Amino acid sequence: MKTVAKIITVIVGMVIGYQASYFLFETGIIDRLFNIQVVSPANYIASSVFAVVCGVLLLILMPYIMSSFNKFSSSQIKRLRNYSTWDLVLGIIGLIVGLVIALLLSILISNLVIPNLFKNILSIAVYLVLAYMGTALALTKRGEIQGMFRSIGEGKDRERDSKKAKQTQDSGIKILDTSAIIDGRILDIFKSGFVDGAIIVPEFVLTELRHVADSADDLKRQRGRRGLDILNRLQSELPIEVSVVDKDYNHIDEVDAKLVKLAFDMGAKIVTNDFNLNKIAQFQGVSVLNVNELANAVKTVLLPGEELEILILKEGKESNQGVGYLDDGTMIVVQGGKRFIGENKAIMVTSVLQTAAGKMVFAKPK
Repeated sequence: MKTVAKIITVIVGMVIGYQASYFLFETGIIDRLFNIQVVSPANYIASSVFAVVCGVLLLILMPYIMSSFNKFSSSQIKRLRNYSTWDLVLGIIGLIVGLVIALLLSILISNLVIPNLFKNILSIAVYLVLAYMGTALALTKRGEIQGMFRSIGEGKDRERDSKKAKQTQDSGIKILDTSAIIDGRILDIFKSGFVDGAIIVPEFVLTELRHVADSADDLKRQRGRRGLDILNRLQSELPIEVSVVDKDYNHIDEVDAKLVKLAFDMGAKIVTNDFNLNKIAQFQGVSVLNVNELANAVKTVLLPGEELEILILKEGKESNQGVGYLDDGTMIVVQGGKRFIGENKAIMVTSVLQTAAGKMVFAKPK
């Protein structure tokens, strides 16, 4: 194998030497350099001798050439391994763009009125410079380019996820939040039949509820135990399915974030009293059933001039005011009702004020 390689090396060197010498003689470069006139067959003999010399010289230098080539290729391969696939793709794209621009410029160079030798040298220089600049520029700006593609991809993913969420929000599954369970009104709402579908209680919500029930604070402990009682009544008194799912998201710390993620994955709706959770879920395309909003929506609608009878329970904040409540919890402030505290009194509505906590009705004794 080594002998064959040596023979091929000598042949290649001889071909290169003969072609180079033949070119020098044919173009007259030898005649002008040495001021001599070389004619046939002397030029052929000289070319042959030069070919043999080049073949032997290449054979001698081949080990050094191969060693240098191996070192160079190894260093370049090691350097390329440090680049990511994304960097290599960007480098190739930059190289192609640079070569395309160089091709366009070489067309302009070919039309210049200069010797062909200079045209060729200039074209080669343009190709080399623009190829290097295209590759270097693409790699230098890879962060910005990657960020641009990432933002486009995230925008498409967000749009697709939003469409998916809207398509799956009709699954009928309701996921209970801790606040809705502790509140307790959700039991009556489900028993009334206005809300249907399966009820899901996540394991991490149960864990949070147990922590509240084991709290050292008396009020929190009572609220947690009431929440556990509500869960038991939901399972025993409702005709619909109430189940516990143990799916958890260990990479997410907050319970609210886990609820939103679970609701999105299951195509479910969240039942809660938490205002912040309500806004976060809606922002991420998850539907929410807010018990407080439902309670405000079903309160009695009163109009100015309407008459009714209420029990005035206590004194109001302002002088001579009395306060009573409707069956749905709506507070009615009666001007001049202080003297009727503890009595059922006929009143007439004067105005209705909508506040963040609900409706406040003002009235006067009839």
